[in-house]
Amino acid sequence: MATSQPALSSGPTHSRPLQDRVAIVTGSSRGIGREIALHLSSLGARIVVNYSSNSDRADSVVTQINTTYNSATAPQAIAVKADVSDPVQVNSLFDSAESAFNSPVNILVNSAGVLDPKYPTIANTTVESFDSIFTVNARGAFLCAREAANRLKRGGGGRIILLTTSLVAALRPGYGAYVASKAAVEAMTKILAKELKGTGITANCVAPGPIATEMFFEGKTEEIVNRVIQESPLGRLGETKDVAPLVGFLASDAGEWVNGQVVRVNGGFV
Repeated sequence: MATSQPALSSGPTHSRPLQDRVAIVTGSSRGIGREIALHLSSLGARIVVNYSSNSDRADSVVTQINTTYNSATAPQAIAVKADVSDPVQVNSLFDSAESAFNSPVNILVNSAGVLDPKYPTIANTTVESFDSIFTVNARGAFLCAREAANRLKRGGGGRIILLTTSLVAALRPGYGAYVASKAAVEAMTKILAKELKGTGITANCVAPGPIATEMFFEGKTEEIVNRVIQESPLGRLGETKDVAPLVGFLASDAGEWVNGQVVRVNGGFV
């Protein structure tokens, strides 16, 4: 005897864990940040696509989200230019989010980051390179996390998710300043989670391993890329889609009990 199958809901507000929550995703015009923005929007979140220079790419992400998850009353995503290392611009980024969606921000995902594609040893790292890396990676994460700690919605569902790197555990030569900047973020996040006691806001780091993005490939020879692939137990580079679902889980109510943690997502690379 045939059994009836449950009907799939087609309504826009059914079964989406982040429905109508507002998420700022920094550095989301490309790479991992872009994938995270798209994934959170698929879970129902309204997205601020932050970028520092490439407006065309940011607008493309916004168009894709708004075309896929169109709303009759308001856009599902907007693009906002802001330098995460500038406190005035970070403040304005949150202002823009609140104004566009008429709501406090619920979720911050800080994905903006840089590294030196020359991969210098510490002995050969210039002060300028060190400062530029720490300015974006450490100072930028601090400013965004500080703003979020003061402005995210209280009482549950507030999420601060900062992207770091599995290289903090791998400790590879050539990444000294980059790893140091991300290690600082991981330590800060663990303290922040404790300081947010009573707010209902959690703070975690997601630490990807080698992911096939422009940033990963820049400055690497084919030989180096193949060597990284050979080191992976799964025999491949990670993809942005391997990272985004973890961020989506941490951003959801189901991820509340994960707090003050560094979650490494690297296929067993380290």
